[in-house]
Amino acid sequence: MAINDPVGDLLTRIRNGQRARKDSVLTPASKLRTRVLDVLQREGYIRGYSDETLNEHPGIRIELKYFEGQPAIQHIARVSKPGRRVYSGSKELPRVRNGLGITIVSTPKGVLSDAEAREQNVGGEVLAEVF
Repeated sequence: MAINDPVGDLLTRIRNGQRARKDSVLTPASKLRTRVLDVLQREGYIRGYSDETLNEHPGIRIELKYFEGQPAIQHIARVSKPGRRVYSGSKELPRVRNGLGITIVSTPKGVLSDAEAREQNVGGEVLAEVF
């Protein structure tokens, strides 16, 4: 089965796993997914991830995080979609919940959170918003 939007698929697997109160979820591996997971781990939204095989193909096991029985991620949504890409400069990066959440941005310096992108003064494609 071909996946047209790998980042959207990743975010949906995380969202569905947390709604089902799973400890971990499994997703196919790619470099972009790994970079997005790096940002989520740095910002404290997931416990971690590890490489694993998925039907003889490389996969990633994502360890989900909960706080007092509630998911650490209350909302996770794709912003830039294959049909409508959303780009933003470093000065215009959106703030999620007045800075309580993060925006994941694909920049020339890698996949960064909005705070890291502002600090490095780079803009790029706004991939997702998380809080």
